[in-house]
Amino acid sequence: MELQNIKRVYLIGIGGIGMSGLARYFAHLGCIVCGYDKTPTDLTDQLHNEGIRVIFDDREDFIPMSFQTPDSCTLIIYTPAIPRNSIIYNFFRNRGFELFKRSQVLGMISKSKFTVAVAGTHGKTTTSCMIAHILKDSGKDCSAFLGGISSNYNSNVLFGKNDIVIVEADEFDRSFLTLYPDIAVITSMDADHLDIYGNHDQLTNSFIQFASQIKPGGTLIFHEDLPLTIGTTYSAQGPADVKGQNIRIKDGTFCFDFKNDGIAINDIELGIAGLHNVENATAAIEVALKLEVEPELIKKALASFKGVKRRFEYIVKTKEHIYIDDYAHHPEELRAAITSVKKLYPNKKLTTIFQPHLYSRTRDFADGFAEVLDMTDELIMLDIYPARELPMEGVTSDMILERMELLNKRKCGKQEAVDLVRIEKPELLLTVGAGDIDQLVHPLKNVLENV
Repeated sequence: MELQNIKRVYLIGIGGIGMSGLARYFAHLGCIVCGYDKTPTDLTDQLHNEGIRVIFDDREDFIPMSFQTPDSCTLIIYTPAIPRNSIIYNFFRNRGFELFKRSQVLGMISKSKFTVAVAGTHGKTTTSCMIAHILKDSGKDCSAFLGGISSNYNSNVLFGKNDIVIVEADEFDRSFLTLYPDIAVITSMDADHLDIYGNHDQLTNSFIQFASQIKPGGTLIFHEDLPLTIGTTYSAQGPADVKGQNIRIKDGTFCFDFKNDGIAINDIELGIAGLHNVENATAAIEVALKLEVEPELIKKALASFKGVKRRFEYIVKTKEHIYIDDYAHHPEELRAAITSVKKLYPNKKLTTIFQPHLYSRTRDFADGFAEVLDMTDELIMLDIYPARELPMEGVTSDMILERMELLNKRKCGKQEAVDLVRIEKPELLLTVGAGDIDQLVHPLKNVLENV
């Protein structure tokens, strides 16, 4: 498939964060772009407003006539999350179209470019957004395919005028193995996606293979705790090659110093909170230095970095109420979010609303979730968001609650959670999860702003 010949693109699962980025990319190139997804969201509304047609009925009679016959100008992209019994998916297969995964298309796009790929079971979205923002803000420029909505640009895809591309490398379904980067960053390899990999060793081996695919003469930057041996290590807490040091909070802002073998950058103010984000910034700075961005421009860019939607995002920030929303859906991500909130607001009672994501992840990490959620002061637990899975016998969010020592905990539905917040008016609220818990953000915001 020669991408320069593509004039029409159909995306099956167009509403996903990665798929919508590709939709915007091809629309930017002037292609006719349309697609299918199961349900409308804010993201599909935005695509519609940008002139991209999205349908929500899995019926072949809604597919435009120009997509009826395979040719070299038509590209069909699908996400692995689409069920194999999808009518639209099978329509294209039965008509003889070659279907490409999102990751394969990303590999094709980045093949001829200078590619910076950021991988990790967590931290990759914020780190890739930081790198892209530093390059944009400094004037170095880049294009970027991001796994979240950058708050600075209100988009998950950025367009540059040079051949540098920043790519979030997704380990799900081994997708990142389609990439051959010039610079690779690996933030973490915690056990996850065990429904795909089977065990942690297989996941680790996949990351090791990804690291081996760096182009000759390229650079690997990885967190010092990871089982890798060749490359540049980074950390905000240990003796790594690249360090974040002297971390402190000043007027609610995280500040730190950066140091590698040859360069020191002092008094960096980070536009977002969290010790984990200091580590992400340390990796991003090293990438920017490799791309010859001046230290003072890096420092300026990080101060203006607004983060990523649903990554430690402040929804309400007043004297009476603090409300933060985060995408965390793995025990270690939850630990980072809760630890950061408590470090910033040590004298406030923390109420956390959590929605587990996937039956398999809940089953595999119930003990870990319980341990981390015991760190909060009050827990409101929602039902599991199934995503691509069917229910598993005996697996519910009660598995986590039963393992917790925290007394102030309860399970309820989404509307009841909003009602509880209206009654209790918590001074410090955190919502966490990767499912449809984001539907609560606006109602909770309205409740706290109108108390």
